[in-house]
Amino acid sequence: MVQDASGAVVPAANGGAGREKKLGFFGRIALFFRQVIAELRKVVAPTRKELIKFTSVVLVFVLLMMGIVYGLDLVFSWLTSQVFGVPGRPTP
Repeated sequence: MVQDASGAVVPAANGGAGREKKLGFFGRIALFFRQVIAELRKVVAPTRKELIKFTSVVLVFVLLMMGIVYGLDLVFSWLTSQVFGVPGRPTP
């Protein structure tokens, strides 16, 4: 295994000839954290404008889904009350 420019570990180009020794437990943990940090450096934080736009899109979507679920709940509750409704009470 060889590290490329980004720090990621990739297989050697020579097909594994001249293998490196395997990392121990703590070596693998250190490698994992190095790779996590390398990936986090690639992350780009959204601008304030993008953040507001993304948040509003999510909120509108959630409200739309809530409306659909509420409407379906009303329809199905009305339908079940029609099918399995309480029979009329006998008059005394």
